[in-house]
Amino acid sequence: MERDTLLEGRINDLSKRAYNNDYLTHTNFLSASDISMFYSILRSLGLSDQVQKLNGVPFRIYGGHPDADRNVICFLPSYFSPEDFISLESATGDIIKCIHITPLNSKFADELTHRDFLGALMNMGIEREMIGDILIDGNDAYVFVVNDIAEIISKELCRIKHTSVSCSIVIPSECNVLPKFTHVSGSVASCRIDAIIAMVYHMSRGKSQDYINAEKVFVDGRIISDPGYTLKPGERISVRGIGKFIFSGIGPKTKKGRFYAEIEIFT
Repeated sequence: MERDTLLEGRINDLSKRAYNNDYLTHTNFLSASDISMFYSILRSLGLSDQVQKLNGVPFRIYGGHPDADRNVICFLPSYFSPEDFISLESATGDIIKCIHITPLNSKFADELTHRDFLGALMNMGIEREMIGDILIDGNDAYVFVVNDIAEIISKELCRIKHTSVSCSIVIPSECNVLPKFTHVSGSVASCRIDAIIAMVYHMSRGKSQDYINAEKVFVDGRIISDPGYTLKPGERISVRGIGKFIFSGIGPKTKKGRFYAEIEIFT
């Protein structure tokens, strides 16, 4: 509850500053649960998730790449349309920069994981909220960070585990690591989220409902607490501790009245 109050106060302050001063304001990186909390705050104010305005100010949620798990909330001035903002930010990186980390000698490099890259950054004294997604490509990594700390990281990060590395700052659009998917198709009774999760992760409906009841299931960043929530094509589902996937849609009914759900699982 305390975190809810702090987040609500912070976003209200940022949105009002953007409105009163007509300049762009933004949070640091927020987790998927924080973004879900933000949407809950909007609903408590009687606002729709689709409106994307708070205190009369348009906002956009942005993490540096389309499938970001960690994002900042940006409140826009009057001279920025939401579409212009995303296009410009992707090209300039005024708010979010991307650090390309690569071993100096790949032949003798350790096998580096997400945890290794994150741990090295945290050991520099950088707070988690300053760091966004870390995308791994072999032993290279693209790390999304707030602009303020990009220069510090690029100059001071020189070793991860026993591997010497070099860092260069690139704009977000230069990150060429694309998400990888595995296509899955399976028979379900309906598009209820509990049924789809059970099919994707080979568990019982009861077990999938346990995850939902524990507030570990997110759809497009929002916590889903209703096992009967009907998924729509294109929605991104994340089950904390298990994985995430995109619901692509369903095919025609079978003779037994069931459907074949089409799923793209992030790998």
